[in-house]
Amino acid sequence: MTRSPDLRQVVHTLSGALDLVGVDDVGHGKRVGLMAAECGKRAGLTAKEVTFLFDLGMLHDIGVSSTQARHNLLTAFSSPDVQAHCDIGSRLLSGFPALASLAPGVKRHHTPWVQLVAEEEDHTLAWQANLIFLVDRVDSMAIPYHAESTTLMHAGEIRERIRQRAGIDFNPELVDLFLEASTSEAFWFALEPGTGQALLEELQGHRPTYGASMDDLRRLAEIFSRIVDAKSPFTAEHSLGVAGLASLLAEKMELGETRRAKLEIAGLLHDVGKLRVPNHILDKPGELDASEREIINTHSFETFQLLRHLHGLEDIAEWAAHHHEEPGGGGYPFRLDASTLPLEARILRIADIFQAMVQDRPYRRGLDKSQVFAFMADMAARGLAESSIVDHLAANRDEAMAAARAGVPRTMN
Repeated sequence: MTRSPDLRQVVHTLSGALDLVGVDDVGHGKRVGLMAAECGKRAGLTAKEVTFLFDLGMLHDIGVSSTQARHNLLTAFSSPDVQAHCDIGSRLLSGFPALASLAPGVKRHHTPWVQLVAEEEDHTLAWQANLIFLVDRVDSMAIPYHAESTTLMHAGEIRERIRQRAGIDFNPELVDLFLEASTSEAFWFALEPGTGQALLEELQGHRPTYGASMDDLRRLAEIFSRIVDAKSPFTAEHSLGVAGLASLLAEKMELGETRRAKLEIAGLLHDVGKLRVPNHILDKPGELDASEREIINTHSFETFQLLRHLHGLEDIAEWAAHHHEEPGGGGYPFRLDASTLPLEARILRIADIFQAMVQDRPYRRGLDKSQVFAFMADMAARGLAESSIVDHLAANRDEAMAAARAGVPRTMN
């Protein structure tokens, strides 16, 4: 009997998508999680409580998808619009029971300590959220030094800046806890690339497993698809529309419920690699130049790099990563002949093209029904789209248009 994927492992893997938003920096969420967990251990918390802090740190920035917003958060101690991503992240998590307990901490993770006290926030929530705020600011100050492995050289000045904010931004008890934990060189070495991976794997190994149903996986995939779609007005609701159309095609082509459900998840996640594409390229209204096109074409490979670690869901990773491969091998990033790929990957490619053509963009209106089906028929005639899939689109025109434009994934019957 096939074992269900571990939901915790899936969450951990997909959390890597949040680090892609940093473009030049990766690992912020995991470093915040590791520091929060270390402080929790020193505070004498239970293993379950320490794991909760790690998860909260890992997902605290789940509401960030804009390159500029991430840059602002990591280069300034405070930002005027800082609460926006906290509210977005809280809303994303609160709708998913398996992660809903993290939502209050995400919502408050940039709230200064004096405000938490004045508002008489629940003590446990205030403690957790303020700890994440503290170690988040530690990492934002340390980021310039990670790549050169010189973080330890600057530990003293970082510790002093945190100490100066005690009683204002941070709970004085948490400041003391952090200062105690960060006395050792090992605390800072763990933040440098590669060094913290062993600690991360050790912490992951102590977390309880949680078998994920297909509905759990779809709901989690939808959370991350909304992060991708929120990155740019040019990508808004694209993933949801692709997932809905791919699901419709799978139904009409009688792929079976399990394959259809997996294909919907692949549709939701197919563009997760775009989180690493800078916004000035994604948002460009005109034609991309050669270097910009090369950058945006990396997104399929970034999707593959992220999703290939989804143990037990390797087929979803393959379908999502290959959605820009073309018949004859003219696509990207692997230059594979799309006709040799699984049917699900080929369906996803057609759904991606069709949805992009009918979706309104800031610089143009989407194609109407007659225009888009003429466009797809022309692609099929030139051997650039699989005729059998295009035929199913044409046979279900109204449903296809509705699915692509609805922005809401179809649910299983």
